[in-house]
Amino acid sequence: MKRVAVIAAGLGVGAGLAAAPALAGGIERTTQSAMVLYERGNKLSFSFGTVNPTVSGTTYAVGPFAAQGTGNVSDRFNLPAMSLKMDINDQLSFALIYDEPFGASVYYDASNAVLGATAAESNTKAVTALAKYQFDKNLSAFGGLRIQRSGGMTHLGGAAYGPLDGYDVTFGDDVGYGYVLGAAYEIPEMAMRVALTYNSAIDHSYDTVENINPGATTQTESKTPSSWNLEFQTGVAPGTLLMGSIRYVKHSQFKLYPQTFTALANRSLVNLEDTTTYRLGVGRQLNDQLSGSVMVTYEPEGDPLVSPLAPRTGMKGITFGLAYKASDQVEISGGVSYMMLGDATPATSGTARADFSDNSYTAVGMKVSYSF
Repeated sequence: MKRVAVIAAGLGVGAGLAAAPALAGGIERTTQSAMVLYERGNKLSFSFGTVNPTVSGTTYAVGPFAAQGTGNVSDRFNLPAMSLKMDINDQLSFALIYDEPFGASVYYDASNAVLGATAAESNTKAVTALAKYQFDKNLSAFGGLRIQRSGGMTHLGGAAYGPLDGYDVTFGDDVGYGYVLGAAYEIPEMAMRVALTYNSAIDHSYDTVENINPGATTQTESKTPSSWNLEFQTGVAPGTLLMGSIRYVKHSQFKLYPQTFTALANRSLVNLEDTTTYRLGVGRQLNDQLSGSVMVTYEPEGDPLVSPLAPRTGMKGITFGLAYKASDQVEISGGVSYMMLGDATPATSGTARADFSDNSYTAVGMKVSYSF
């Protein structure tokens, strides 16, 4: 089992999985993992991923408008990331992480009579500073601060929105602050680690401009959701590592109440369900330089009635990764994911407006790490 630990730490079994974007429900685009703190030695890493969703459906007939296909309503998007991890001494480590944890990119073609021109675009950029204290070889605790910038826009279009057809709102960029807390238990001889991480919700106050009340700038209070990560790994045979995670995200915390919209509709612009995502995988050393990994993902489906701005619920799929140790200092890894998205029924004011089924996304990513 000591050999298992050496292999897992030295070659980064499963590293390719980290290079592939790992999306989940709601507005989530990264898992906000703090496990970079447990990388061996000092390490600087850069990664880049691209996600290509295929999300389409058929709108139901409304009044004089017949049923009609929507085309693909989700745009491809990119996910750059960076991390720096350093050991201060045998007990204290530090990490700095840049990622883009939340976002949306939804556009319905204007030719669709029921939901045409409905759109949402948002992006969140975050920098997280973390520190870990190793009490002994088994127990450690970590925590830190996160600063993030968030903003976006939403447009409602089509007969499904009735008098709100043509409504447009812009949320100016706002900076918010949150925190991370966690702890881990390890058995180094078995390459075993179980870690629990809490990421706090982050409050935002957006400068808001609505076209229904042109010229007026109001404030919209909101928050990005809190989450829990339970992540584990253990050696099961020489050169083989079993790993997985359970991630819970409280997406229901994310609400938007623009002043004029709320007065007219008496509800949040966005309503999302909480999600729990399960991942389980195995990594294997193939030779002294190359390792491979595979992981399956499952997220249970929720209420099929969803927002047209998030037209799916649940998912299941698989991710493959490879890691190549080019030298003692440089490791290159890559991953590819294929996820089947759960069927959903976009609705407005509680009324079903469309059927979305047989959708999916593919994601590819690459990561370069330098040890020093």
